[in-house]
Amino acid sequence: MSSVKEFIAQFDDHNPDWSQAPEGFPHCDLAGLSSSEVGTFLRTKTVWELSRPERPPQRSRVWQDPEGYRYLVQWSNTVLLRYLVRLETDALPKSEYRRKAQVDDAARSTVRNIEEGYKRATTREYLDFIGYSQGSLEEVRGDVRELTEDGLLASRPESSLGKIGIDLGELHRALQGSKGQHRTAEATDGAKGDYRGIEEDREGSGAQKRTGSGRTVRCFEKDFSYRPLTILYPPLTKITANDLSYEIFFELINKTDWLLRKLVASLEKKLDGEQKWYQIEQARIRDKFRKK
Repeated sequence: MSSVKEFIAQFDDHNPDWSQAPEGFPHCDLAGLSSSEVGTFLRTKTVWELSRPERPPQRSRVWQDPEGYRYLVQWSNTVLLRYLVRLETDALPKSEYRRKAQVDDAARSTVRNIEEGYKRATTREYLDFIGYSQGSLEEVRGDVRELTEDGLLASRPESSLGKIGIDLGELHRALQGSKGQHRTAEATDGAKGDYRGIEEDREGSGAQKRTGSGRTVRCFEKDFSYRPLTILYPPLTKITANDLSYEIFFELINKTDWLLRKLVASLEKKLDGEQKWYQIEQARIRDKFRKK
């Protein structure tokens, strides 16, 4: 690795060799350079900027649906885990308030990290946040084990999610279908107001009618009203803290952990493909400069 002066003196615009660039290039200390040397450095920096390939487009990060994480089984599983954890911790003695806060926070983090990671700009960041979710899930696993060791959570070897009426597939479909249900509304031509998010029914089911003030059409608009988890998936209303056990929690944690590992493998494969594309593009640009 050469100094800044040596690098710009030996630099060949037609056959750039960036392996000899000084440490920190292009963010180098220019103290001690003459005005002409600074000009040469800036020209070299321009060549460097032009020779860099564009980053590959992050197709999976340009989402059609801002809440696309709802289509992940991993997400619906962690939502259920957080709900069951709250059922259990609400039944803990008041003296266990610190443990309750810690377990609740770990369960919450498993959900939030999936959601936040989905909104990140790059696959690398998404992968990092899935890793944070895995870490929080492991924290919940340890907390469940300690709750059982301390006699605060029962162990019933024959218990399972199915025996308390929970079907993870049905839960996933229920949460996936809860995104902005459609409802009908009416709007009149020429009326003042904001009708963003309202679509005119053009398939004939919303009959049009004329009034003295204008044409009224039946429209669809998204209904984002809050719906409790117990309404979206009614079997949860019948579950109490007494129904929960070490085995039920570990069944859910193990299934979720496996699904998260599958998601990580998929994202790593995608990231590897993006990096290979980037390396090929760099080689293509280097070859283009050599031919000049």
